[in-house]
Amino acid sequence: MKKENLSTGFNPDHFKNLAELESKNFWFRARNRLIVWSLNRYCPKLKSFFEIGCGTGFVISAVSKNFPDAKVLGSEYFEEGLIYARRRLPNSEFTQMDARNIPYCSEFDSIGAFDVLEHIDEDELVLQQISKALRLGGLLFITVPQHEWLWSSVDDYACHVRRYNVKTLQEKVRLAGFEVVRSTSFVTLLLPAMYLSRLLKQKKHDVNFDSMAELRINPILNKIFEWILDFEILLIRTGLSMPLGGSRLLVARKIKIVKEE
Repeated sequence: MKKENLSTGFNPDHFKNLAELESKNFWFRARNRLIVWSLNRYCPKLKSFFEIGCGTGFVISAVSKNFPDAKVLGSEYFEEGLIYARRRLPNSEFTQMDARNIPYCSEFDSIGAFDVLEHIDEDELVLQQISKALRLGGLLFITVPQHEWLWSSVDDYACHVRRYNVKTLQEKVRLAGFEVVRSTSFVTLLLPAMYLSRLLKQKKHDVNFDSMAELRINPILNKIFEWILDFEILLIRTGLSMPLGGSRLLVARKIKIVKEE
């Protein structure tokens, strides 16, 4: 697997494309609905929410809309992303920050990191920093790409350090002082198509590879995929946890304070 440190763990040139495409793309739209549902389900009286790696602000804008009385803050390593986030939420607070050194202690009721940890070598350190910033009993919400056997050039161009397996992810979360409240895969019903697509990309290296191509799909297909993911969310809401899927949602509660090494 390709290893990247945080300073190169994402291409900041992608923010412009993301700001244009994510609000129309089935995966980003469905993921937002899953995140908002999980916040409502596990933290219905949300008072404060801090997003690590907020990018263009697509997720945090949905959180702010659904929890208008909550204090929401966003952070991002790259200033390029914060330009778009501030446009989306001009009245919210944003800060440029390294997730390996979070300048808060017992500050928040909930913290989210959505498709962030896979970009950072020191993911265990980031989880410890998140734990430090949460109040005791506070909740962590994370999403990550899943299954090492799905690794392809898409991950390389996305500057991923890893794809997770559930055992490793949950163990790292527990070591940071959390207990797992909910853990489920999603992008399950689309997994066969995703696997085939990744398999083809493993076998062919294209010097003109377009890392945003998966976001520019046929509008009809995009809508069908969104319906499929919405059906998955409905199943998850009933209590079903999927064992396999392209991504994983994990909710965890801080139950102890872990001393920093």
